[in-house]
Amino acid sequence: MFKTSVTIEWGDCDEAGIVFYPNYFYWFDCAFQRLLRSRGLSQRELRKRFGAVTPIVQANCDFKAPARYDDVLDIGVTIEADAERRFRVGYHFSSNGKTIGSGHEIRAWARVDAGGNIASAPVNAEFLALLRTPQ
Repeated sequence: MFKTSVTIEWGDCDEAGIVFYPNYFYWFDCAFQRLLRSRGLSQRELRKRFGAVTPIVQANCDFKAPARYDDVLDIGVTIEADAERRFRVGYHFSSNGKTIGSGHEIRAWARVDAGGNIASAPVNAEFLALLRTPQ
């Protein structure tokens, strides 16, 4: 499992003083991008090395408890094969040992041709192995 964290800023909160729910989806993507970088990848490198991008085709989050300004949100990320052309990125949010929520993204594997056109393709096994490598 890959782990990262964010400190909740004032602008992340709604009028009730708790995290405004769309921010969790933003942090999903931030955590995924951090995972890529920890494996020597980035969106540019992913496209250069594998000729592919990973668009999100589904996202879901279950909220269990509120998170507030100045809380440190710990994010655990797991990667699982979902189908031949998709993979699942699981997320677990906690703060001070308390579960805040969990969710997932389903990402497609899409090859990019020289003209910039994208087409679904089987997920590259080397890519999945890189993401699953222990931290």
